[in-house]
Amino acid sequence: MRLQALRQEVAHPRTSVQLCLLGIVGGVCAASLIILFRLCVEWLQSTGLTTLQGWFNSDWPAYLLLPLVSVGLILLIAYITGFKHYRMGIPFVIHRVKYYYGHIPFRTTINQFFGGMLALAGGFVVGREGPSVHLGASGSSFLGQWLRLPYNSIRILAGCGIAAGISASFNTPFAAVIFVMEVVLREYKIHIFVPVMLAAACGSVLTRIVFGEFNELSFLSFNAFSQWMYLYLVLLGVLLGMLATLFNHQLMRVMTFFRPVSMVWRLVLAALITGTVGTLLPEALGANFVDVEKLFDRDPGTLLLCAILVSKVILAVCAIGLGVPGGIIGPVMVIGMLAGAVLLLPLSYFINVPEFTSSFALLGIAGMLTAVLHAPLAALSAVMELSYSPQIILPAMLVIVPAYVTATQFFGNRSIFIRQLDYQNLPYAISSIREALEKTGVLAAMSTDYKLFVDAPEQALEEYLSNNPTNVVIQQSKFEIDVQYKLVQYNVSLEHDANALSYHQMEGLNAQSTLHEVYEQLKNTRSGAVYIYDQEFNDIIGVITWNILQSFLQKAQY
Repeated sequence: MRLQALRQEVAHPRTSVQLCLLGIVGGVCAASLIILFRLCVEWLQSTGLTTLQGWFNSDWPAYLLLPLVSVGLILLIAYITGFKHYRMGIPFVIHRVKYYYGHIPFRTTINQFFGGMLALAGGFVVGREGPSVHLGASGSSFLGQWLRLPYNSIRILAGCGIAAGISASFNTPFAAVIFVMEVVLREYKIHIFVPVMLAAACGSVLTRIVFGEFNELSFLSFNAFSQWMYLYLVLLGVLLGMLATLFNHQLMRVMTFFRPVSMVWRLVLAALITGTVGTLLPEALGANFVDVEKLFDRDPGTLLLCAILVSKVILAVCAIGLGVPGGIIGPVMVIGMLAGAVLLLPLSYFINVPEFTSSFALLGIAGMLTAVLHAPLAALSAVMELSYSPQIILPAMLVIVPAYVTATQFFGNRSIFIRQLDYQNLPYAISSIREALEKTGVLAAMSTDYKLFVDAPEQALEEYLSNNPTNVVIQQSKFEIDVQYKLVQYNVSLEHDANALSYHQMEGLNAQSTLHEVYEQLKNTRSGAVYIYDQEFNDIIGVITWNILQSFLQKAQY
């Protein structure tokens, strides 16, 4: 009974203690999965390269073989689970959240966990936030499916898992919340915002317990600028917008060009490219922030910094474009850091460059994230959290706005996630009426005040309706292997020989459904009703008529 009361409550689109507690539990489940993933990646990274280096007298064979070994294991896992379950990453999660209430197929989660782990350990320029989003959504939504919660609440749980996953990856809870609302759900509703915020907080707390209080970008500190440098920040934003557009275009070009090629050969090609570049320039491998910190500490020359930036862009485009299971945000952040540092060099005649390298690296992150993902608020909140400095807000705005305008207005660049969704033919846009109806579960709208007749004669039905004209009357007809339900109403037609009563065949909907499924059943006739069942298909627990649905459609919203 308590579980049924929980389902009844979370079917309503409102903030509740139950929904908040579910957000916390879902966030803990998702964050635990991400922490396990991170620990596995760190163990593989520390042992894999060391083991290969121990087999050879020099490092270059290890850098060449490591991506190939990783790809071999990725393909083995993909073969075991089935190649058709290979879709994964943030675009796939956005599609599943929008069209399937956040339900993530289990085998894609297995592929994402082991595939992402091997890709990160193999030195590919991919980020861990892609697997984190996928695993976080899976871990949290599995909880809702296990409890058989209404689909509208499972979608919220998926958002909670995504927020907890990003928070556990980067230790940025506020940016995680903004990312979920701005990129994944693309709406701001208070009953969604609160549990997502709690889940992000849980993700941050757990990751701090395991990995410590600091975040991996704590080496970047923001120093205040002179007022005259603000004009250069606008130019910086324009250049970052151009770089982001180039990155998106080249990534989609690689994906489109190699589309006819088998996944096996695409991944092998990505491994060969990554291994070859890694033997020539080991600093170009991976998308680890620690490597960038070591690079900045060495005070690299202009040529080396530019070479690493170009190599990172090429390797990221090849790895992601050829289907290596990893995220795009990590590489974009690393490319943004390096681009910010490179674009600071023209000011070396006027300022002390090392003093502002960290500041421009942070602004590079803001500009690249904005222009690549079309997520300006998430980018602003990320650099603010990463720098622990509110002084970065104004300079970051001066970079974010021109970067976004340049990419969208002048070059027609769209969000890389939207472009990937279009490329994969995965729908993501839904109508406003569907969006409104999917927020309410059928348990919150169904009527339990109905009269059920079992194979009753028409005279008995007419007599009851004459005395109770406003009641919902259901006629149950039993057959040998089936049970059918019909809504019985007075016949309001003007035909001369019409029967006194009209019968409307009723379809059944699962108690986890939302009002959108009710609308899909009744929209053609705009009359009749559906019955709601829990576990047994023929066990009716409630009724939703077209009039009840219409009242929800016409309900005013603030």
